[in-house]
Amino acid sequence: MSENPILFGAARLPRAILFGRGQRGAIGSTSARVGRRALLVTDERQAAQPEFAAILADLQAHGVETQVFDGVIPDLPISAIDACVAPARDFAPDVVIAVGGGSAMDLAKVAAVLLTHGGQVSDYYGEFAVPGPVLPLIAVPTTAGTGSEVTPVAVISDESRGTKIGIASPYLIPQVAICDPELTASCPPGLTAVSGADALTHAIESFTTARRPADAMLTEEHVFIGKNVLSDHFAKLAVANLFKYLERAWRDGSDMEAREGVMLASLTAGCAFGTAGTAAAHALQYPIGNLTHTAHGAGVAALMPFVMQYNRPACAEAFAELATLIGLPDGSVEERSQAFIEAVADLMAAIRIPASLAELGLAEDQQEYVAEHSLKSARLIKNNPRPLDLDAMRAITHAAYSGERQQLTAI
Repeated sequence: MSENPILFGAARLPRAILFGRGQRGAIGSTSARVGRRALLVTDERQAAQPEFAAILADLQAHGVETQVFDGVIPDLPISAIDACVAPARDFAPDVVIAVGGGSAMDLAKVAAVLLTHGGQVSDYYGEFAVPGPVLPLIAVPTTAGTGSEVTPVAVISDESRGTKIGIASPYLIPQVAICDPELTASCPPGLTAVSGADALTHAIESFTTARRPADAMLTEEHVFIGKNVLSDHFAKLAVANLFKYLERAWRDGSDMEAREGVMLASLTAGCAFGTAGTAAAHALQYPIGNLTHTAHGAGVAALMPFVMQYNRPACAEAFAELATLIGLPDGSVEERSQAFIEAVADLMAAIRIPASLAELGLAEDQQEYVAEHSLKSARLIKNNPRPLDLDAMRAITHAAYSGERQQLTAI
């Protein structure tokens, strides 16, 4: 993966990113410059927080009229999107503000598409299906994991198809991302763990995605373009911060320095994968999440050491580089790359991420379904650094189900 004589990089990002404690105080002023009628998308728990009330007051003080939709639920179903969009059409917002986790930001993105272009959610599945700019989006994350505040993708659950599906378009990138670590202070340890582990998966997968030829049309023909020098920069910052701060934030939610470090990692991991893309761990999680109804972050994190073990022959140098980054001992490329996989597994164990798909709740007879349906995520499969077919997906699934990574070393 390191042999590429052409230096190439790309980044698709918001117009503005604000990061730091207290930055939520800029929401009212920022929104007023974008629009005067704001649809706020959040969940019921967040809507009851004093910080949310303060955001509403700030918007009002800046002359922004608001309509609140607080019906966001995990594994975003189409019914929740419809429930948001229907009343919003009469309100006619000129800006959409998401305050919450990944599902809130995903719903806001899709709502902005539907309010601008009409149609059904399914009209926009896949890459580049959004025909043009959408209502301006302002994203205010309250968890540190998805990085959705800076990415061009929204993931929804299509119950009629029995799967999660992505809508990917550069038009979905929020205009402004406001990342205030203080908004994550109320996250319980379990949510801190799965969110942070999700960010680590984003960072590692984006750093090891397949590198494509540096063609001038690459960004025109693909939303996710693979490994490049700019996404690598963001990914390495995320990996370093998560190894330094994630377990601390999980152990003590009041440790604001750790909260800052994890939120910065989530943001930069989003900057990385929003351009480079993710791969096999995400492809496998979609059917697993549908079957087990477990958090996305828990699924990709449980899978990650197994996916890394399968991918190691194709990206040993990249893993070795990350091993050096986090301070693992010197050694050969083979030694350091394996040591990094072990370090990832150890961090996941330390924050109590399930160590196997069986522990996650997958039934033994569902393994074949997972392997088969994971291959439907073409945008993720094509990003993997090592080719994936049904046999490969079976091998990863079976190893992840049993929790035995060594069986992947001989493949």
